[in-house]
Amino acid sequence: MTDPTSWLRRFRPAPDPAARLLCLPHAGGAASYYLPVSRALTPAIDVLAVQYPGRQDRHAEPPVDSVEGLADQLVPLLDLDLPLRIFGHSLGASVAFEVARRLEARGVVPAALFVSGRRAPSRDREETVHLLDDDGLLAEVKSLAGTDAAVFDDPELVRMVLPTLRNDYRAAETYRWTPGPPLTCPVHALTGDADPRVTVEEAGAWEEHTSGKFTLTTFTGGHFYLTDHLPAIFNLLAE
Repeated sequence: MTDPTSWLRRFRPAPDPAARLLCLPHAGGAASYYLPVSRALTPAIDVLAVQYPGRQDRHAEPPVDSVEGLADQLVPLLDLDLPLRIFGHSLGASVAFEVARRLEARGVVPAALFVSGRRAPSRDREETVHLLDDDGLLAEVKSLAGTDAAVFDDPELVRMVLPTLRNDYRAAETYRWTPGPPLTCPVHALTGDADPRVTVEEAGAWEEHTSGKFTLTTFTGGHFYLTDHLPAIFNLLAE
């Protein structure tokens, strides 16, 4: 049986939380990306950050090569004793959506789904970054400014992360929505107004994927607009 602690990281104890927040990282991202969220919201909210295989302390494990595969492995590991809010950025938003779909199919309605930096599943784009050579892939990652620039100055580190990075891009870019019943939980879409990967219209189309409440919040910035708006995002997640 899969050990939940390999997938789910709790950075701070939450002895008596009112809710639980599951955070899913972007392509190439790790659970540690959400350490600021845990610092801001724990202990009122039990913050769990997902560590995908193939990175950091899980670098020796083969990465999962599809959004659906990640969701399938995550759902059985979730404790559902508290209202569950789900937040995902970029690749993580697609995984979060598929996690919510699987939960609702089991009769468990998430308290809220937050989808950040990702177009709605019904808005297909043909994307082929995962097919670029190593230099092209690294140039794309650098252009989005979501990775510490010092990483690219270490050839050994770059060599280690490239296969996982390419795998994550493949999972994100080959994901195709299978039409089905809309969610019933509230869906809150967040996006940067200058994100080259998502238009505001594509982010607003998430409304088509729920019969519940929908909101769209647009921030100034690009794909990693979050860095400049953390207090506002913390407030949204806590409300």
